[in-house]
Amino acid sequence: MESFSVKNLQSPPRKSDTCLLGTQIFLRILATAFTLASTLIILTSKQTVTVFGLEMDARYSYSPTFKFFALANIIGCAFSVLSLFLAFVLGHKGFDPKHYFYIFLHDLIVMAVMLAGCAAATAIGYVGKHGEIHSGWMPICDHVSKFCHKVTNSVMLSYFAVICYLVLTIISANQSRRIQV
Repeated sequence: MESFSVKNLQSPPRKSDTCLLGTQIFLRILATAFTLASTLIILTSKQTVTVFGLEMDARYSYSPTFKFFALANIIGCAFSVLSLFLAFVLGHKGFDPKHYFYIFLHDLIVMAVMLAGCAAATAIGYVGKHGEIHSGWMPICDHVSKFCHKVTNSVMLSYFAVICYLVLTIISANQSRRIQV
């Protein structure tokens, strides 16, 4: 009789898992680039103009909201780099669904922080552009248009990063469903 021995072979990663890892890495690189660009733009946004003989200075650091927005982008950029590193490491270790749950939590928290910063900056940007007549807040973007354009560009880039993290959260949530309990 022939004896059959069962070898403990680790199955190679499926093509879909490799494609999924490539997609995650690509989206994390995009999120890192968007948050880094948004951070650099908001940190360098300033303009000084003279209106009716008075010098008016607009800087991101004058608004607690824009400070929070800049900090949210810095956090998003740092955690994007961290998650990119983790995606590389976990991709080489193997495709365990448990890892996707932790990545899901990470992506969800970063997306929430980024979205909060974007929403706050959007609200203040709207008031800066259109004013709030009932409260007596006048629009300032007529006078400091360069500053307003830089802030608008920064917020748009940050929203692109939020979209990247939304897709990453959906991917991670879908992959974590395969956890065997």
